[in-house]
Amino acid sequence: MKSLQEQIAGLDDVLSARLGGTAVSLQPIPGSVPVIQVVIGGREELPIFITASETQVLCICYLWSDEEVRADKRAELLETLLALNPSIPLSAFGRIDKRFVLFGALASDARVEDVAQDVIALSDNALDALEALSAYLV
Repeated sequence: MKSLQEQIAGLDDVLSARLGGTAVSLQPIPGSVPVIQVVIGGREELPIFITASETQVLCICYLWSDEEVRADKRAELLETLLALNPSIPLSAFGRIDKRFVLFGALASDARVEDVAQDVIALSDNALDALEALSAYLV
């Protein structure tokens, strides 16, 4: 089985080409689990984190924390997230600890081109989600 870095080798070049030459940087995150941070130029506030297991490649974008949700709108936000989930292509809302996330998953043998497509869709969906759901945030 390839390491995550081997599997996504060249991802920055593929992403940059598909995004019309936009700068893209990849940064390994130290830790016991391999994680690569992807930063797309102009979208630095929404980096994508890629990790892998034996069965899948997971791409995650942190959107906001619990503290950023308006208390009076929390229940409505949760209902809205559930309602929106089916209509967001290649992504789903979730939570990791006290952070709301958008994520996508691919098969463990996904090609770098497939990972690039998922990263682009996830990044686009994260921007759309922040815009559409800003009324629920402080």
